[in-house]
Amino acid sequence: MRIQFILYICGVDLKLKKQTALFVEVYETYREPFIKFANSFVRDYAVAENLSADAFMDYWVRRETLPSDCNVAAYILMTLRHKSLNYLRNELTHHKISDKMSQTMKKELEFRVNSLENFTIHSLFTDEIRAIVNEVLSKMPEQTRTVFELSRFSNKMNSEIAQIMGISVKAVEYHITKVLKVLRISLQDYILVFLIFFLK
Repeated sequence: MRIQFILYICGVDLKLKKQTALFVEVYETYREPFIKFANSFVRDYAVAENLSADAFMDYWVRRETLPSDCNVAAYILMTLRHKSLNYLRNELTHHKISDKMSQTMKKELEFRVNSLENFTIHSLFTDEIRAIVNEVLSKMPEQTRTVFELSRFSNKMNSEIAQIMGISVKAVEYHITKVLKVLRISLQDYILVFLIFFLK
């Protein structure tokens, strides 16, 4: 309370300060994976960088209107998907008008457009990834597995899990960290999935 009072006296908006800190954390964590995601579709790194920056900015501008439990990373990713899709559609239209595109190039670009049109957050979570996660969890002690599932699949807070399991919050954090360390390695080829679904 004293810190909040001092910040208020100094003219610092505590809510804005927290939002800024969250934004910086999300930006630093997801910037590269999101650029790679966009680049896998638009095939132009500079364009992918710009689209990613626009998606982050879009979140910042709209943050006050979003639900309090909004998954920031998922929101930005879907915004990036929308911006990338618009870019590809414009490219396709441009090439159709110029009529200089070969049939192979046209089909390849149409394939990328269709892939993005059908993309959803949950489409990242493929059967292969589910199998990897299930295998990792199956090798964990029962308490560790239960704690992780309550946290990541049931969206329980650590304090809630501690109460349900009859253990300390520190113990909950230990079990979650234990699983994340293994998943980070097991899902190294699916870093975007790991970041969005398992890091909070």
